[in-house]
Amino acid sequence: MSLYMHGLGHFHPKNEISNQFLTDLDIGTNAEWIDERVGIDTRRTVLPLDYIRQTRNRNLMEALEAAEYSHADTGHLAANMALERAGIAADDVGMVIAGSSCPDHMSPADACMIAERLGIEAPSFDINSACTSFHVALFMLSMMRPEEVPEFVLLVTPESLTTTVDYSDRSAAVLWGDGTTAAVVSTRVPSRVEILGNVLQSSPAGADKVTVPHFGHFGQEGRTVQMFAVKKTIRVLRQLRKAHETEGRPFHFVGHQANLRMLETVCRQADIEEARHHHNVVDFGNTGAAGAPGVVSMRWDSWRPGDDVALVGVGSGLTWSGYVMRFGDAA
Repeated sequence: MSLYMHGLGHFHPKNEISNQFLTDLDIGTNAEWIDERVGIDTRRTVLPLDYIRQTRNRNLMEALEAAEYSHADTGHLAANMALERAGIAADDVGMVIAGSSCPDHMSPADACMIAERLGIEAPSFDINSACTSFHVALFMLSMMRPEEVPEFVLLVTPESLTTTVDYSDRSAAVLWGDGTTAAVVSTRVPSRVEILGNVLQSSPAGADKVTVPHFGHFGQEGRTVQMFAVKKTIRVLRQLRKAHETEGRPFHFVGHQANLRMLETVCRQADIEEARHHHNVVDFGNTGAAGAPGVVSMRWDSWRPGDDVALVGVGSGLTWSGYVMRFGDAA
């Protein structure tokens, strides 16, 4: 089934967690340590910096109260950009799907809260797969009967993972940033971007390797997850490249924005040249499900007809997924 992307949008909060900020927290880290291990310089957060300094975010209930943005807020902002780029109004959206590593509420769905903020009256629901939520939403749409899907669907991945971080734990504190990505997609209306080769796999045997428990802090088995991410990203990237790389079309790579060192390892082993590797993790950290599509959104006006962009996601579950965005002429 054909699947088209009409517009992408993104949002990052203004509060910046620098490496110097983390060093000043006195949690056993500094800029050199962070650069060597993850290659991240700064991250954005929905939390006030004074709140993090004073509390280290030990009480997650307080974090929810302290946050300066809700998922409805950030989803609204990212979605407005996606709608403007797609050239449609909110009233044209017939379905809203959201997904996040840490939804704002047990109920209602983030999608319903975002749709309400946008004034959309349409079926709205969440498909959650942590950092692969954007990928999984596209995968689900690709399996639906086109005639049963509304003309335009809005996908939103709001992430505020810094609200789950224990800022006395350096291994988590150096990784996470907050961001939101939104997309307008269609199964019926062509656009300049066609989505090809959706793949999705999971290994639930590793479900305990990355967790965000209710009223608990983010945790993961770092080395195990890093090795998993590298291995599966390379496998999916090679699969997409074999199936869709075409002579005369530049083949680009955008991976899950877990950390720069992981992405560099993937590029070395998969023979991706630096000029074809795109990322924002250095400046924004790991923004979960918003990461890879956010990279494409931030370069939205730079893509040219003939560009093929392979996006690969990995995350909790354990789950891995990928697809290719094929840029052509405006429809």
